[in-house]
Parts: sequence; C-alpha cells; structure tokens
Amino acid sequence: MAVAGAGDRAVFWYGCNMTRHGEVIRATARLLEAVGIDAVTTGGPGSCCGSPKDANARINEGMARRTIQQFNATGRPVVATWCPSCHMNMQDSMAPVTPTNFETVHVTELLHSRQDRLRPLLARPVRARVLLHAHLGFNTRVPVNGLVSDLLRLVPGLELVEHPIRVPGHMCSSLAAVPGALADAEAATLAAMAETGADTLCTIFHSCHRELVALERGRPLRVLNWVHLLAESAGWAAEDGYKAMRNAEDPRAALGEARIEAAGDVAFARLVEPELRKPPTL
Repeated sequence: MAVAGAGDRAVFWYGCNMTRHGEVIRATARLLEAVGIDAVTTGGPGSCCGSPKDANARINEGMARRTIQQFNATGRPVVATWCPSCHMNMQDSMAPVTPTNFETVHVTELLHSRQDRLRPLLARPVRARVLLHAHLGFNTRVPVNGLVSDLLRLVPGLELVEHPIRVPGHMCSSLAAVPGALADAEAATLAAMAETGADTLCTIFHSCHRELVALERGRPLRVLNWVHLLAESAGWAAEDGYKAMRNAEDPRAALGEARIEAAGDVAFARLVEPELRKPPTL
C-alpha cells in the first residue's frame, strides 16, 4: 500500500490522550525510525487539536491554528497521526480553516507501506492466538482494521483469528456515554474470544486499551496493543505501565510515592487516581 506524498521526513503526532502510554509512543517512534522515516515526535497540550475546548469556539480555533502553524514550520511533508479523533479533526475542521503544508496520514498507513523494511525486524516468535479489537467508525476513514491485521501477520508465531465482531464508534470512549453500551461490547468481545479460542485481545487505540486492560482481572487472557506485539517480536522492552497501575490492588503503591510527588499529589488524586480505581465494566 503506497501512501501518496509520504517521504522520509514526518511529524509523528500522538495527540493528548496518548500521554498515559509512554511505552507505546516510544515504540511507535522506534518503529518509524526502523523503517527509514525521520520522524519528529510531538503531542500533549502544546500541539492539541483543540477538541478539549469544543465548547469555546474561539479557544478551540486558536489551539488548532497554533498546532497547524507549528507543523507547517517544521517543513516536513507528512504528519502521521495516532489518535483517530486528532486525525478526523485535522481533516474535517482544522485544515479547512488554516492552510497546511503537509499531508495527514495515519501511522498504520506509513508502517504498512514499508512492510518490506519492517518484516526483518520482527524476528522473535510471539506465541499468541490473537483477536483484534476492531471498531467500525474510523475504519471508514482509514482502513486500520485491515492495516493492523496485516502488520500483526508479519509476527512469527502469532495467529490472528477471524471473527465478524466489530464494535460501534471509532473508539471505546464513544460508547462510554451510552448506558450499557460498553458493557455489551466487552461481553460480546469476551464471547468472541471464547468462540475462537483466542488468548490475547489486541487493541488498536488508546481509549479502548484503557478500558479493556481490566478484563485481565481474574481471566486467563492478555490485553495488548498492536505496538506491544510488534515491539515484543522486535525484542524491545515495552512494559505496559498503565495496565500495571490499572490492575494493581493499590495504584499508588504500584506507581510509587516518588513519582506521584514528582507529578504532583493533588493532580494525581484529582486527574489520575479516580480513573485507575474505577471498577471494571465487567
């Protein structure tokens, strides 16, 4: 699969919500480098799509304009997105208002287009029977379900099972506001794993990963992101720190008081701890 205009210089834009998953960001950047892409990695509030301020059109537009101007200033012809919300916002609301000097592609498109360079890197077998956690929404924009499936098939020893289950929306976060929707999706996913004999559930996006890692509690299964699986095959350390905290009996103890103090105890208590202590949906 060729990506039009995709040269060797890019901006890897991981967005704001991905900051909980540092190992995925680092491994993705390393994968891009391994396939010959010189990528500047950026994300967080300093390069926000503006969606957190959707209620205030002036602030939203200002944040979006600043981010595009920042990307234009790099002179790089490609911005590779991670987050589907960022990707859609760039194409639907940001770029139509502020001129861009780059093409927006998804990171899976870049890696998929360079499978010949990626394949030799994935030398270590990963013994897993994997069900892909696929959504319907973003796949109509970028065929991520098929792209990630093809990337996983490069991993020796990995068996990707086939099942028609497709979850509505572009990420699990879109289900959270609908009573019972997330629980129904998780129950259907577990049923699909049982039906196919899958022992590993592979997420595509971060929002889904944060919800689904709790399914490991009391169940003989693993929940991994597709980047975790590629990193494992490449022999890279990419331990899922978020999952360790989310499934710990005491998230504070798992994180450590020194790290909490460095982040700020008040910020941790208000912004992070409630999410980590949230009971599993199922």
